[in-house]
Amino acid sequence: MSTTESPSIDAALDGCRPAEIEPVVIDADDLESTAPGHLRDLKTELSARGYHPATLAVDACFGEDCALAAQEEADRLREFVRAAAFLGAGRLEVTVGDVADPETVEPTLAALAERARREGVELVRTDTAA
Repeated sequence: MSTTESPSIDAALDGCRPAEIEPVVIDADDLESTAPGHLRDLKTELSARGYHPATLAVDACFGEDCALAAQEEADRLREFVRAAAFLGAGRLEVTVGDVADPETVEPTLAALAERARREGVELVRTDTAA
């Protein structure tokens, strides 16, 4: 975790003005690919139509009690962190479904949130399992 203070955003906010662009949520399932070329084309097309990707939403499942499966899911989610940053989305919304081993998954999700933060993306976690 960083020990440096976040810079004040007051100066940037002072010069803000409305933009004629609509923020949208993109579902990860709707992406054909997370390859940079595809994301670049998507971002360009969205901008041409007056949209800005504000949030990338993805479902996560850690239902298998297997370290390898958890690692594969974490790797997949890291691709979406990268995709969100590339698209300029400020948020990655991760809906966590089944979790077989919370003691393994919690540190994984904490590391993912830190990586997202370093990429300029806020990871917002929602859980569907109780």
